Amino acid sequence: MRRPAQLVALLVSGVLGTAGLATAPVSAAAPVSAAARAVGFVDVRDAVPDAVIDLRYARPDNFTGTQLYPTGARCLIHESLAHGLATAAAQLRTRGLRLVFWDCYRPHDVQVRMFEVVSNPAWVARPGPYSKSHESGRSVDVTTASATALTDMGTGFDDFRPAANAYATTGVSAAAQYNRAVLREAMAAGGLSVYSGEWWHFDGPGAGERRPVINVPVT
Repeated sequence: MRRPAQLVALLVSGVLGTAGLATAPVSAAAPVSAAARAVGFVDVRDAVPDAVIDLRYARPDNFTGTQLYPTGARCLIHESLAHGLATAAAQLRTRGLRLVFWDCYRPHDVQVRMFEVVSNPAWVARPGPYSKSHESGRSVDVTTASATALTDMGTGFDDFRPAANAYATTGVSAAAQYNRAVLREAMAAGGLSVYSGEWWHFDGPGAGERRPVINVPVT
């Protein structure tokens, strides 16, 4: 879970905002690179303007212990996810919630480095000579937040314990189970399905298809 000091930093910077979800400041997404555009990538903020972007691999405090993305990395998604994520975000707004993105498109070489640290395909997908899921921009890692706090989901991101399974009940409070269900319902409304092993991981249409390796800049 995010430490209180980190959450306060987001609030002060205006990422979450303090005046309510509807009036929180929103920055327009700059155009993506030509390389990203060529493979059909867009910035997630084009679909979800009030998205909270908190890419965990752009910081060293992730499960690898190293910063995997450059500072200023963007949340890139394949354009096929845009409408679905917009639908999910709209449904969550009716509950006073916003989507928080922990990971989006993940370059192939980053996936290789991650698997070297945790070589368990139940938690980190085994990289192959192709791109799919995060590597093709068709999967996202998300949670939700109110105007003042992240939603209690029972575990934090990249928690490699059974309690992190999407439908886990042991060690997960009834409130956290409900919150996970709210997120799943909204994402399902947008055509994205949860990975049973991780409550935060959602796949869009075609996420499981193998495509040529993609390695475009995330800035």
